[in-house]
Amino acid sequence: MRVLLVEDDKALSDAVCGYLRAKACVVDAVPSLAQAGAALHAAQYAAVLLDLHLPDGDGLSLLPQVRTLKDRPIVIVLTARDQVSERIAGLDAGADDYLVKPYDPGELVARLRAVERRRNAAAVPVLTLGDLQIDLAREQVRRSGMPVTLTQKEWALLRVLALRPERIHTRESLQDALYGFDEEADSNTLEVFISRLRRKLGREHIETLRGQGYRLVNRPAESTAA
Repeated sequence: MRVLLVEDDKALSDAVCGYLRAKACVVDAVPSLAQAGAALHAAQYAAVLLDLHLPDGDGLSLLPQVRTLKDRPIVIVLTARDQVSERIAGLDAGADDYLVKPYDPGELVARLRAVERRRNAAAVPVLTLGDLQIDLAREQVRRSGMPVTLTQKEWALLRVLALRPERIHTRESLQDALYGFDEEADSNTLEVFISRLRRKLGREHIETLRGQGYRLVNRPAESTAA
C-alpha cells in the first residue's frame, strides 16, 4: 500500500514513516498542503494520512482535491483537535476516519487496514481466477487450495492488479505501488517482481500488453501468450 503522510512535525513524521514501512507500506511524507497537492498529482496513493494544523492552511482544505481523483484514496485525519464537532466536520468533509493525537502507530495501522477491508469487501471480497483465490480483505492468496507466501513487495504489486482485474495497469502505476519518491529502483525491477508473481500464481494469470502494461486475467494456462 502506498501512503501519503501529510505532517509538519518532523519527529512524528519520521516515527510514523518508520513504523508504516516496517508494516510493508510505501510512504511519502510531506509537511504542507502545497506539497501534498503536488504529490497527489505525481503518484497514485491508496491512503492519505492528513494532519489538520499545517503551515499553509487547514488540512481539510485538501479533501475536495482528494475527492476529484479517479481512484480516491482512503483519508484518515490525524490531529490534536479532539472536539466532537471537529471530528464530525472532518468526516462530513470526506475523511474515512479520525484519530486524535497522541496516537499509537499500531492503532493507526489497524484503522487503516479496517477502512481498506471495508472498501475491498464492498468491491470484491474474494477474487477467483481459475485455481487462484485472492482474499484482499485478509491479505491471503491460495492456489489450488494451498496458501501462497508472498513478500511485501509482491503483495503490494498483486494488490494493485487484483483491485481492478482485467484493467491494464501501466508500468508507472505499478512502480508507484512499490517505491516512494526517495527510493530508487533498477529499470528491470518491476519485471523481476512480475516474474516472481507468475511463478507463484501461475503464468497465465498475469498478461503482458506490450507498450501498455500488465493486467490480471482469468485464462487457461494453454492459451496464455508468452
